[in-house]
Amino acid sequence: MKVNIINSSNPLWIQTLEQIPHDFYHLPGYVDLEATRTHAKAEAILISDGEQIFFLPYLWRDCDDLFADTVEIFDVISPYGYPGFLLNKSAASTPNFLNLAMKELIKEWRCRNVCSAFVRLHPILNFDINQVKNEDLFMLNGETVSINLEHEKSEIWHQTRGDHRNKINKRKREEFSAKMVPIEEYINEFNAVYEETMDRVGASNLYYFGVEYFAKMREALGDKLHLCMVELHGEITCGGLFTECCGIVQFHLSGTKSSFLKQAPTTLMLDYVRFWAKERGDRVLHLGGGVGGTKDSLYDFKAGFSKERQTFFTLRLITDEEKYLHLVKLRAKYMNIEVEKLLNTNFFPAYRSNG
Repeated sequence: MKVNIINSSNPLWIQTLEQIPHDFYHLPGYVDLEATRTHAKAEAILISDGEQIFFLPYLWRDCDDLFADTVEIFDVISPYGYPGFLLNKSAASTPNFLNLAMKELIKEWRCRNVCSAFVRLHPILNFDINQVKNEDLFMLNGETVSINLEHEKSEIWHQTRGDHRNKINKRKREEFSAKMVPIEEYINEFNAVYEETMDRVGASNLYYFGVEYFAKMREALGDKLHLCMVELHGEITCGGLFTECCGIVQFHLSGTKSSFLKQAPTTLMLDYVRFWAKERGDRVLHLGGGVGGTKDSLYDFKAGFSKERQTFFTLRLITDEEKYLHLVKLRAKYMNIEVEKLLNTNFFPAYRSNG
């Protein structure tokens, strides 16, 4: 097998994506943007064997921000969202290829002093991971919701839960209107609504992006990024960022003004976007799941739009047990808890746990 580590400016990155169905999470511009936000380095690993291709973008982090004596120890995480790995048609149809590629991946990262990797898989593109013999590598994190846009409009509407249909119809009668708008003109308004929502739900700093980030995201994704806003008599009530890539539309980020919470204008927004996407020939609108993969109120809201479900897995690799345990011991000492207790938490990697 041939292994290449490539940076985002390498033409091989785009050339590889041109051969494989992918999502916006895999685009070099987006991974670069996330690398800047998280103070990491954008990279991808390309593993090939003849016509068979495995491709995985990721963020490369130095662990020296954790402890003073962690020189030359690194870890890997996914950019925000559901990136996962990509397989071309030949690789996907070869039973043992993914298993062998995973072994090469671990070997390569270990040689480069990576002690762990946390990768969120793509619920649609990584729907079948049964090829991998070591099932302990993957953890079931929950369930996500999607809308099959290849259904007839009547079937899409039929799968919509009754309370959602009532809200959609009522908002239309009240003259709420949804539309796609130029991102450059509405970016400040969207950020204000989004941050108001994050304040309301008590979100961590991880979920605050800012106007500059959204502007750079627009530059990176171009016409693959769309902004939908819902207004009532000229006043913005909610907004959402949606991406469109290879027939997959992602419900990326959204926010609702607190004064319009009872009216739930997001129901009208998603109703509008699903039929907008269908008209454009897209095949699926992925709504995502609940916070942290749980079946919470957010999941319940999304589940009201469709009966389609996907399993959401994460890949949790310890590529160098000695270095991993070294960092865990340092973290346990800092937190004044037992090493075993830290290792038994659900947080991965354990040495980045805040308790």
